[in-house]
Amino acid sequence: MVQKFAGWPLIQITGTAGMPPEVYRFAYYIKGLFVASNGEIQERAQHHLEVNLSLGYPRRAPQCRMLTPVFHPNFDDSTVCIGDFWAASEGLDDLIIRIGRMIAYQEYNTKSPLNGLAAKWAEQHAQLFPVDARDIAPPLERVAPAGETLPVPAASLSETLRETNEVTSATATSTLATSTLPAAASDAPKTVDANPAADPEPWTERISIE
Repeated sequence: MVQKFAGWPLIQITGTAGMPPEVYRFAYYIKGLFVASNGEIQERAQHHLEVNLSLGYPRRAPQCRMLTPVFHPNFDDSTVCIGDFWAASEGLDDLIIRIGRMIAYQEYNTKSPLNGLAAKWAEQHAQLFPVDARDIAPPLERVAPAGETLPVPAASLSETLRETNEVTSATATSTLATSTLPAAASDAPKTVDANPAADPEPWTERISIE
């Protein structure tokens, strides 16, 4: 695994504990979302994850938790929901890549969420995803030696994402109150705004976390 991520700028191993390692820490340099203190959904370019290999690993899924905030249906303050998709045959490196895709909203599940508010919001704004469209996995044909950096694939993000903090007071806002959302997301399929032209800046919407 160390060799696989060596020199790969999007995912890096930042620390381990134990011999052999039982705890890993990873840094993701990809675009994801979080909720700012003022209630705005904003973009974040760096994320940190801690993975603890349980005694039953690999039969039992490792315990994964984010050390930085993420606004995503399958993340909460204490864990990352991987149990529904865990298989003993899945390598730890594959899991780390899959969590990176989740952070980038390349993968998400709104049917059994850890964060019902994020699930509701994701269903209403599916047209905005992925937040980061780059390939999260290192290239299979080449693994860079230690000290060498592989080129980062070009990001294909819209200007809307880059202008999150450049909103004027005239922009329409809407509020999603936590109390109005169900504990789990609706089974309805992801929907796209019927009139997207009427809301050219969907990232300017605010939510209220109570």
